[in-house]
Amino acid sequence: MTRVNARREKFDALLTSLPTRSGVYRMIDKDGNVLYVGKSRNLKARVSSYFRPTGLATKTLRLVARTQDIQVTVTNSETEALLLEQTFIKTHHPPFNVLLRDDKSYPFIRFTNHEFPKIELHRGSKNVGGVLFGPYPSAAAVRKSISILQRLFQLRPCKDSYFKNRSRPCLQHQIKRCSAPCVGLIEPEKYNEDLRLASLFLNGKSQSILSELKSSMEAASSELDYESAARIRDQLQNLRKVQEEQSVHTSTGYVDAFGIASNESNVCVHGMFIRDGRLLGHRNWFHKNELGTNDSELISQFLSQYYFGGVEREIPRTVLTLVDVDNRDMLATALTERAGRLVEVTAQVRSTRARWQSMVQENAELSLQSHVRAQENNLDRMLDLQRSLNLEEVPSRLECFDISHSSGEATMASCVVFEADGPLKSDYRRYRIQDVESGDDYASLSQAVERRYRRIQEGEGKLPDVLIIDGGRGQINKVHGTLSDLMVEGVRVLGISKGPERRPGLETIWDYENGVLDIEPTSGAMHLLQHIRDEAHRFAVEGHRARRQKTRRRSELDEIPGIGAKRKRSLLTHFGSVSAMKSASIDEMAKVPGISRRLASQLHGILHSG
Repeated sequence: MTRVNARREKFDALLTSLPTRSGVYRMIDKDGNVLYVGKSRNLKARVSSYFRPTGLATKTLRLVARTQDIQVTVTNSETEALLLEQTFIKTHHPPFNVLLRDDKSYPFIRFTNHEFPKIELHRGSKNVGGVLFGPYPSAAAVRKSISILQRLFQLRPCKDSYFKNRSRPCLQHQIKRCSAPCVGLIEPEKYNEDLRLASLFLNGKSQSILSELKSSMEAASSELDYESAARIRDQLQNLRKVQEEQSVHTSTGYVDAFGIASNESNVCVHGMFIRDGRLLGHRNWFHKNELGTNDSELISQFLSQYYFGGVEREIPRTVLTLVDVDNRDMLATALTERAGRLVEVTAQVRSTRARWQSMVQENAELSLQSHVRAQENNLDRMLDLQRSLNLEEVPSRLECFDISHSSGEATMASCVVFEADGPLKSDYRRYRIQDVESGDDYASLSQAVERRYRRIQEGEGKLPDVLIIDGGRGQINKVHGTLSDLMVEGVRVLGISKGPERRPGLETIWDYENGVLDIEPTSGAMHLLQHIRDEAHRFAVEGHRARRQKTRRRSELDEIPGIGAKRKRSLLTHFGSVSAMKSASIDEMAKVPGISRRLASQLHGILHSG
């Protein structure tokens, strides 16, 4: 009897009892972990297909071999099944599903509330005041759009604190990216007119802007205001150039277009996002194809997670793909219900949309090729590291720690993880170091390592094959001692210390067991160690700077009862600083919105108690 038949016999009772209705099924391993989540309009037929005697792919057989139980949930409709499936995927992260690791909210462009509004990238709550445009597919797309708006309309990008303290124009004005409202080189009316044109541009009304600018240029010329006419002419030229760069620009189009490319183990989905005929941006998602699923089903799984996986997405009028989507009608119905208007999911298009289709597919294929080359390069580096360290097997997981602080202030430790495919950012961690003497890197490193591996011992993750420390003999001795106290075994501990003048290629590689290792500066192993060290340093510095900035934003007002964030903001907006507040009378404090005379009296007393 084959293994598949044996498993079929084991699950016969379950398969017989399954309903023929729509719903969601979960395949469970011996430890109770969810291996795979799927949906079907006929649960009995779909689950039974995994236990047929022939015709199953090798990867599917591997899933079935690990399955010890199958749980099902019946739903009233296929749409309900789709939404429930995404809830289970988000909760359990099953390894055999295509997982969309993309849980960030999408960024917007924001014009702030100000006499001269600032243009900035905003991510987070929509209730922040000002005017929001978007969402955009990525922060890179927002930054590119902001750069274009600065070039076209010279809107200021600086913080309000910087704006208030300028006495002369900054470099942004000198390179014609800002009209310098901070020093009065533009009137509020003219700045707001530029802001209005920028709003039209973000709403896809470029043709309207061209017509307005032409009329304004002609009017300025007829009034012999040649300086204004020349400035408007430059705007026109820049706008036309931007339109040329927007190669997909048309007068209409509210489309998310997706292409997919796959090989035996990898999948790349490329998305292109078009609003009012203007390309907002594009991005790639890379996945593992654990079950060897075909492109039609893969794109269906991806789109279900993308639009219903938990992160709020803007739903377009059209979702465009190159291959036809499994359960296309069900997905369109679910999107229509979510958007409150008709949404089509299609692969059958002509003319302009066919060109978009071709463009997004070509980008998916090129991106997959680049991704595969990067994986091969990383695997070569792992093989070279195996040879350099005389390891029995190719290391499958590397971790690296680094410490960052400013003279002991706001100490932050980072831990980054590399696997065979490269950086595994979902496993990156930062640790706020506490109760350690200022500047004691050894104790800080020991605390971070202890916190990391104590959790791993409790089942929250897995041990690396090689642990790398940004440091020398002293640091690796300290880390090895911490691991010994935790009784963590089987982890090779390396240190990488900077060479003379901190020049790359002159580092010293320390091994706890064998001392200094002789690794060629130009070898793949050295490049891999440098890469993970630099990534740990970057991640630690980012965390340290954010923590330091947060600490420095605190003020004396934070410790005063009755003064929360809103009142604190009102006081600082009114007076400008705590020192100016100390010079104010009780009557002046009571004029601030939200500050009663009684609270003003208490505040005055506390500020002058020292």
